[in-house]
Amino acid sequence: MTTISKENHFLTLINIFAVGTSDQQKLVDLLILATESVRKAPGFISSSLHRSLDGTKVTMYAQWKSMEDYQKMRNNPVASPYLQQAMEFASFEPGMYEVVETFFP
Repeated sequence: MTTISKENHFLTLINIFAVGTSDQQKLVDLLILATESVRKAPGFISSSLHRSLDGTKVTMYAQWKSMEDYQKMRNNPVASPYLQQAMEFASFEPGMYEVVETFFP
């Protein structure tokens, strides 16, 4: 389950994909397949997929227990075919983050 908290010290990935409006759903489908292929990997916490209302972006928010767990998954080629397909029609801006603060009402 996605838990956004500075106390958990998870590695947070916020990956932004730019895509043509006619390919947004195709990208979402590929990212779902890619995530399904790695969700049982050690250290995987959660992933949330978001699509922009204007159809030009897809953003994935993912959490891993550690950088080491994430790197082990990246070294396993199981998700690579999906991401390679996605890069044929979308651009990708990856980002690694740590939670600094959360706010509630």
